[in-house]
Amino acid sequence: MTQADEQVLPYPIPAPGALEPPAEWEGLRQGCPVARAKLPSGDEVSLITRYDDVKQVLSDIRFGRQLNEPGAARISDTESGGLFNSEMSDALPQSGPGHQRWRRLVNRWFTAKRMAALRPQIEAMAEQLVDAMVENGQPADLKAGLGFPLPVWVICDMLGVPTADRDRFSRWSDMFLNLTRYTGAEVATAESEFFCYMSGHIADKRERPGDDVLSELITATDSEGERMSDRVLAATGLGLLIAGHETTANMIGKMVAMLLADRRRWERLLADPALVRTAVEESLRSDANAGLGMVRYLNEDVEVAGAALPRGTTVMCSMAAANRDTAAFHDADEMDLARSPNPHLAFGTGAHSCLGQALARTELQVTLEVLLRRLPSLELAVPAAELRPLDGLVVGGLREVPVRW
Repeated sequence: MTQADEQVLPYPIPAPGALEPPAEWEGLRQGCPVARAKLPSGDEVSLITRYDDVKQVLSDIRFGRQLNEPGAARISDTESGGLFNSEMSDALPQSGPGHQRWRRLVNRWFTAKRMAALRPQIEAMAEQLVDAMVENGQPADLKAGLGFPLPVWVICDMLGVPTADRDRFSRWSDMFLNLTRYTGAEVATAESEFFCYMSGHIADKRERPGDDVLSELITATDSEGERMSDRVLAATGLGLLIAGHETTANMIGKMVAMLLADRRRWERLLADPALVRTAVEESLRSDANAGLGMVRYLNEDVEVAGAALPRGTTVMCSMAAANRDTAAFHDADEMDLARSPNPHLAFGTGAHSCLGQALARTELQVTLEVLLRRLPSLELAVPAAELRPLDGLVVGGLREVPVRW
């Protein structure tokens, strides 16, 4: 069956439950690995669901990120096209040597040594949030009490943003990553507010530098001796906010929900806390509610899985579907907390793999360690089947994670 013969699927594909994969994934991988799908904007994309195909596309430089091209599919139904057509995507180099130089500059902040140094600070923040959650009593919403605030505290600290401005950054992050809740005018206003704020913040950091990523990037030079412009610095701040907040905030809630949905998983971690690292990786692989995936735009004619894709095609890579591919993972639909190796694609792969993955892993590991130590009796306060997905968000998530202990 060819792509042209296939029905046009709504995307994201509806799932039977907040933690369950869409029934269509297996059929697509087996019979239609390059499918037609319609985004919230109404525009069509070619949907890729097999592990090997997703890995190929994300690693192939012919699949670019020029999502503001006139023929590229709009992700959002807002007038602006949302995050993927924002000033950030215009300001940051999306491919080639310029993109690589930018990544190398920013990557200096995300070294293993830097993450190890951050770990005690992240743990202290998690402890403080658990203290407040316990003090407020049970049942509690773990997402609101811990999952949502922790990553924004961390990323604001990394950007040198004052504590008083954390709520503002949380609101901006939600607006930039929501596909359906806000109008184009609201998103454009939020974007203007953010860049105005960052302009002043960067000027302040030039005058009074601190131990933060922006202060470092202001004076850093790339391999050609050039420094980032203020516009690129501001766009980098936006990129770090989005990568460092909303994705991890929602993943914390989903991870804990998956581990508590089958109590044997939580009990196994209590008995063997050394499994925390592999349990985090398996939670990332098993996440069926991962949002859109990664979007690419074809700069030339390409063939994927036997399907001819012409230049100008917008491609959607579903890493979540790929991570359930039985051709790549034994018992792919089973959650094995000791799975190793675990070459999942939750953070993408290739030149555009997630810059903040070391930070996300650190936050997820620390959160799980703190919860196992502080709240060993933690359990879901509602049946797992009653958990509700958060619709319209690029990264996927749960509306709330009710827990008791």
